[in-house]
Amino acid sequence: MLHIYNSLSGKKERFEPIRAGKVSMYVCGITVYDLCHVGHARSSLVFDVVVRALRFLGYDVTYVRNITDIDDKIIRRAHDNGESWQALADRMIVAMHEDERALGLLPPDREPRATQHIQDMITLIQTLQEKGLAYQADNGDMCFSVEDYDQYGALSQRVLDELQAGARIADHSGKRSPHDFVLWKHAKPDEPSWDSPFGAGRPGWHIECSAMSRAELGQPFDIHGGGMDLKFPHHENEIAQSQGACGGVYANTWMHSGLLTINGEKMSKSLGNFVTIRDALGDNDPEVLRYLMIASHYRSPVNYSKDQLEQSKASLTRLYTALRDIDLVPMNELDLTAFPEYQAFVDALCDDIHVPEALSVLFGLAKKVNRERESDPKKATQLASLLKGLGAVLGLLQQDPPDFLRGELSEGADADTIEALIADRQAARAAKDFQKADAIRDELAAMGVEIEDKGSETVWRLQ
Repeated sequence: MLHIYNSLSGKKERFEPIRAGKVSMYVCGITVYDLCHVGHARSSLVFDVVVRALRFLGYDVTYVRNITDIDDKIIRRAHDNGESWQALADRMIVAMHEDERALGLLPPDREPRATQHIQDMITLIQTLQEKGLAYQADNGDMCFSVEDYDQYGALSQRVLDELQAGARIADHSGKRSPHDFVLWKHAKPDEPSWDSPFGAGRPGWHIECSAMSRAELGQPFDIHGGGMDLKFPHHENEIAQSQGACGGVYANTWMHSGLLTINGEKMSKSLGNFVTIRDALGDNDPEVLRYLMIASHYRSPVNYSKDQLEQSKASLTRLYTALRDIDLVPMNELDLTAFPEYQAFVDALCDDIHVPEALSVLFGLAKKVNRERESDPKKATQLASLLKGLGAVLGLLQQDPPDFLRGELSEGADADTIEALIADRQAARAAKDFQKADAIRDELAAMGVEIEDKGSETVWRLQ
């Protein structure tokens, strides 16, 4: 019985999809004006695990994640670069997909672009206008009238009167209220625009997701996800637009991922702590980055730091060490009812996708594998196979253990050199020249390489 914390109600609720056994899920994607950063990785990996977990639990998931390919930032960056906004967006989408593959992200089932749904947005705005919830401001923008939608603030728990404090309207905006937000921006010189009944222009950011989610999944759908930073005003505005235009409920369950900090501070280029996914992957194994991003509960914040990355690597090393030198079998060949760890893992995911608890099950399995390795090899094989199979549900333990345990070689060391030194050491041991063998071990240690003799074989990894 799956329970999910619903940001809309503020409590865990039993999850019951609209159609039995099927889940419709929409997650806010990237605005493609620059390379993706580690904050994007946090949100993307959270919902990657949510999708994996739902499918593992037996649900047929339709996963939709949009791309915002028209936006003020895209237009400004393209202008600064001296390229078209389409060229910039296309280039960044290619880079985004490369980063996602490197992180082992499952591709969404559907990935609509905002510019593919302009007519859907125009139709939605027309409906809002007909219902008295949208108006054309003095400057030509189409705006949503927040004060005319009496349920505004339900998601963020913000009362309209409280929002008035400190709010003001820029003289040129033409808005009726400071809370009103733009649905359609009137065309400006040298900016992309589309024809509409309200004049040439382009969509506002908030209307994009309302239109794309409705076009792809209908209304209502089961789960809407995104980062905590989108809860207000983006998701609040989505609800107002969608429910204001179409009535009923927009999305039944809202899931928000905790935010990411860099060394305890908000990531910002002005602070010099802006880290792209490519920067992070240049210094870390992709699974180490994945582990860091998902090891905390998805609603909790995550701190990206050298210490946290090292802890994540150490944790994965413990799991991979348990899988080393064991011939594994597919998890579906095991009698899963014989392993209480399997049900404990399922229970953890059913409790609001509780990854920390699921990981504790994996570490318990690793401990048992190490204990049974010598005394009961058959049982160790079964336990290790279960460990790898359950790890795959989280997108972990997907490498060959020796490859992960070797890690990235330090400067001046390469695999061929290390293997040659190990071969020399084995020859020295066979000749009973233990002084030479010890000297080679010391040389390897100085290179940052740790070795372990296992019978006639010597295995190695970085310290």
